Amino acid sequence: MRFELPSIAPIHDAALAQRLQQRLDRKTKPQGSLGRLESLVLQLGLIQRSEAPKLDRPQMLVFAGDHGLVARGVSAFPSDVTWQMVENFLAGGAAVSVLARQHGLALTVVDAGVAHDFAPRAGLVDRKVARGTADALAGPAMSEAQCQQALAAGMAVVHELPGNAVLLGEMGIGNSSSAALLLARLSGQPIDACVGRGTGLDDAGLARKRAVLAQVLERHAGATQPLDALAAFGGFEIAMLAGAALQAAAERRVVVVDGFIASAAVLVATRLAPALAGYCVLAHRSAEPGHALMVGELGGEPLLDLGLRLGEGSGAALAWPLLDSAVRVLAEMASFESAGVSDRSES
Repeated sequence: MRFELPSIAPIHDAALAQRLQQRLDRKTKPQGSLGRLESLVLQLGLIQRSEAPKLDRPQMLVFAGDHGLVARGVSAFPSDVTWQMVENFLAGGAAVSVLARQHGLALTVVDAGVAHDFAPRAGLVDRKVARGTADALAGPAMSEAQCQQALAAGMAVVHELPGNAVLLGEMGIGNSSSAALLLARLSGQPIDACVGRGTGLDDAGLARKRAVLAQVLERHAGATQPLDALAAFGGFEIAMLAGAALQAAAERRVVVVDGFIASAAVLVATRLAPALAGYCVLAHRSAEPGHALMVGELGGEPLLDLGLRLGEGSGAALAWPLLDSAVRVLAEMASFESAGVSDRSES
């Protein structure tokens, strides 16, 4: 399976944006009074090329994979937690499971490269590339072929699902290290500014993590291009997330991006296809310190700032009702004319 970069059209359409804004301005409210919700309406309309955007069968995708670098002590939790949490997702007991049920999101868990063999069951898609990535301090986390396979698999997962919106989540012990490495390499920021406590490292653990990641960066100093960096640092779930985002945008779906790790995948993908950024809604600002830098690189403004650092797609699920509210306001809110309400220009 080989990755081929899909064609993604920019969402810019000045005439459509003007028509959408005029519809918003005729609603029974002072112009601009719904703030960010109004800019969200414009973005959704431009993505769908429609003056009446709708959200249809949203898909919550959680990609899971393990990381060889965990053996270097970069996480407070052992790798076994990855597969145990996948089971928790499928049993309906994780935070993202609860939130997906609450908001009517179809939840699909994708085994991108977990070091465990799962029994087949509903809600689980097997796209396993390998049983975890290699140790990125010893060599590339993924071979070029594995990286291409993971990107293509992420694209295929989206293509096979219905709906016009995808919400991106992940699970993988050690994947905050991969995200920090990708941010540092693709942004030029110092690694210490990109590294956080992840699953809850203490001060000694954080110092160890920073030291290890600095060595990994030096080990792969030549991996400066997006796909080279992705292969060098991993992981399988991040590569599949990148592929999923690219495919969703190519199909003009809305892409709701969760936190630090999902944003790292989108950072890679936007370096390959800058037009992707227009399709992305950043769900929240993570408590992980590198996420503020990541948001700056992506050029967006997160909808929520709740101090979240769980991952899983939990922040994307929490932000989803805001997208739903945006399209409902446009579709269902009365205009000055239909409601018989005098607007400002008539007084």
